[in-house]
Amino acid sequence: MRVELDEPKCVASGQCVMASPEVFDQRDDDGVAILLEEHPADDLMDGVQEAVAICPAAAIRLVER
Repeated sequence: MRVELDEPKCVASGQCVMASPEVFDQRDDDGVAILLEEHPADDLMDGVQEAVAICPAAAIRLVER
């Protein structure tokens, strides 16, 4: 699976970072999410799926490789 982050849609809530800090971070200047790992390991997928589900802006999605 590949993670896609639509940065312009991000509302900087930080929910993705809380759900999966190994995959997401936030920019210091405006809090917009940053994708750290486009192809996360299988053991990180539960957190990524949670981040997708709770993102208030629907800015994160999983895509089949």
